[in-house]
Amino acid sequence: MGKKSQASANKSKEKRQARKLEQRRIADGMAHVTSANKLKDMATLCKELLVYRSRELEVDMYIQRVTDLDKNVLDWAIDLTERNMKRLYETCAWGWNRERKIEEMTDDAAWYLIAKDQKDNLLAFSHFRFDMDFGDPVLYCYEVQVEAGGRRRGLGQQLLRVLERLALATRMRFVRLTALTHNPAATAFFKACGYSLDETSPPKEEASHYEILSKATEMEEDIPEELDDA
Repeated sequence: MGKKSQASANKSKEKRQARKLEQRRIADGMAHVTSANKLKDMATLCKELLVYRSRELEVDMYIQRVTDLDKNVLDWAIDLTERNMKRLYETCAWGWNRERKIEEMTDDAAWYLIAKDQKDNLLAFSHFRFDMDFGDPVLYCYEVQVEAGGRRRGLGQQLLRVLERLALATRMRFVRLTALTHNPAATAFFKACGYSLDETSPPKEEASHYEILSKATEMEEDIPEELDDA
């Protein structure tokens, strides 16, 4: 075999190996997503983070699938999202569509992290999902919404800490989220929490009203026992 033929054969072999590695990476990611979505007690993965105490707040949190969530709590979450986001949606290309938002928030794949005070007043929530996104297993944060009385007290940051712990424990590669570019306060908050522009974020000339932010997890070798049993 001549030099050119050998070089061509080696290049073809390298491509096949790269393709197999990519297929294996995606298959492993899908397996992690499936295992995460089968978990029955998500709280065991982040128990110490579900209690938040500051000078002004005493908050307890819990995690449930949307299918197990109390209807009153879900209605509150939808109402809070509308109160916080409707005007922002109306001033961008998406527009506000209540029915579409309800459909998104009640999808069977949705998980909810709920925060309430000692008097059972609902203060904040996050809607998130475990999913494959551009070939990566991710915890995608759809919403982080905080009541006016709970803002600027570290509660939003604590919600993100819980999501990040869950992502790490379930072997997701990233926590990803969508941020509206005309909501600079939210973008500044996420970046202060360690989030940066994700490689999947569209060019500004294609989508100027939003961007994708993410934070990578530090993958650990040990898988929680419950994941092995899921």
